[in-house]
Amino acid sequence: MFSNVSPSGILVIAIILSVFVFSCVLMFLIYFRYKSMQDQIAKNDGRKAAGGYVQRVRKDFISVYSQNGNNTNTPAIIENAQAVALRGCLMGERFLNNAVSIMVTLGLFGTFLGLTQSVSSLSLLVTQSSAGEWENLLDNVGGGLMSALSGMGVAFYTSLVGVACAIVITILRSVFSPQAQREKLTAMTELWLDHSVAMDIEPEIASDEAMMIKQLRDEIRTAADAMAQSLEGAGRAMSNTMHDMSDQIEKFGQVVSTFNGNVRDFSEFNYNLRHSIELMDVNFYKLAQAMNDTQKTIERVTPYSGGGLKR
Repeated sequence: MFSNVSPSGILVIAIILSVFVFSCVLMFLIYFRYKSMQDQIAKNDGRKAAGGYVQRVRKDFISVYSQNGNNTNTPAIIENAQAVALRGCLMGERFLNNAVSIMVTLGLFGTFLGLTQSVSSLSLLVTQSSAGEWENLLDNVGGGLMSALSGMGVAFYTSLVGVACAIVITILRSVFSPQAQREKLTAMTELWLDHSVAMDIEPEIASDEAMMIKQLRDEIRTAADAMAQSLEGAGRAMSNTMHDMSDQIEKFGQVVSTFNGNVRDFSEFNYNLRHSIELMDVNFYKLAQAMNDTQKTIERVTPYSGGGLKR
């Protein structure tokens, strides 16, 4: 079938078949590796794990769970462990996702390559016919047509091989899906970590929590003693302050008593002063009356201007 295909077409077909074989081998390798890790996790049952991915994810989970407890983000730990321990498998999955496109693209490349060869052969025939050498044209028609057919063979055979390989790979990936096995592995790993590994490290966490509680209790007791001493000192200082305030209040009371006595003396002085003023007013009244009486007497005894006395 490929006897009339040119070497360039054979090369393109060989590349397509190589990509197909490599994709099939890679797909089965990744598929069975995921299966083996699933079996390892299923048989482990929370005990000490062995192996690259399983050992790493368990180690990372224990490290984080010992600090955060139930707040541990298990999916993030699993994703990080897969990114480190399963780098090759993840890269193989990415290649498988693009393998169909690669093979179809290679088939289209062979198609355009074959069409280019066919057009070149037909162009050569047209060039010879325009030269007017009909005898030589008839002799070379068979060779030109065979060359054109060879180019068309490259075009169709490469596309046929590329599409056929893409179909087979698609069917195989539907049956043996590495991505589905990886998702199943992720789910099994999460259940294993949360339900088995976490149970094994809970006693360690409980002892750590008990130690932390004891340490916290000691710190609270120390703080309480320091607070009691501070309150005792503050009480003594407050007692001294109250004693000083009592002395000051007593002195203030004495000052107030003295002030009250002075006010009382001032009241008596005011009363006496008012009484004295009243007596002086009476005396001034009597003095004025006496002076009035004296004036009247003087007027009676004063002589008239004519030599007589005024009666």
